[in-house]
Amino acid sequence: MQEVICGKNPVKEALKAKRPISKIFIGKYKGKDAAIDRIIELAKSAGVPYSWADNYTLQKYAKFNQGVVAIASAKGYSDFWEFLEDAKTKNEPPFILILDSLEDPQNFGAIIRTADAAGVHGIIIPKNRAVGVTTTISKTSAGAIEHVKVARVANLSSTINELKEHGLWVVGIDALGGCKLSEVDYTMPLAIVIGGENKGVTPLVRSRCDYMVRIPMRGKIPSLNASVAAALIMYEAYRKRKPGKF
Repeated sequence: MQEVICGKNPVKEALKAKRPISKIFIGKYKGKDAAIDRIIELAKSAGVPYSWADNYTLQKYAKFNQGVVAIASAKGYSDFWEFLEDAKTKNEPPFILILDSLEDPQNFGAIIRTADAAGVHGIIIPKNRAVGVTTTISKTSAGAIEHVKVARVANLSSTINELKEHGLWVVGIDALGGCKLSEVDYTMPLAIVIGGENKGVTPLVRSRCDYMVRIPMRGKIPSLNASVAAALIMYEAYRKRKPGKF
């Protein structure tokens, strides 16, 4: 199964991650373009064929393409046990993100981008009633999806129970959470739960959480966008785990 990757950063990151790519189409451009030059360099190094294309050809694949389109193998899902193995290999306590029924691909892409920056070992999503890994996600994550593993599971609450059996603590975010953001020990083996845009963390998943934390807010709007809330708690965890970086 193949998918279209469009945009300079997504195509560049797919090449860097060695995603199988069958062909790259590049729009004719005048002058220097460092990003395109880098894509050509990476394509040559990987033996990936590329050709110049007019705007009509590019837009057949993607309307908004930044002058470059790649035809690649579809991004596959991982097994969430790989996240624990990756953490063990890096000699780090596991740091996993669980997205409970997130539906907006813009939010998902932004969360993936932050997860990559904050050192998350992987993201778990449900199979049903949630956004999945698509061509849009490659674009909205600016190519970060190439470096962040995503697992898709049939039952989030059962998966959380399995993670807890392996020593992970589960922390959810909610405006009415009983703990402040700063009151949790983020250095422990950790899974953070981010709720969906409309309903937040679902009741069954909430019942599996060890802590529900709230983000302090002074304004009149009672909640934050899911990707913003996710970024705040991921970087709180990163700050506690890597204090020398701050």
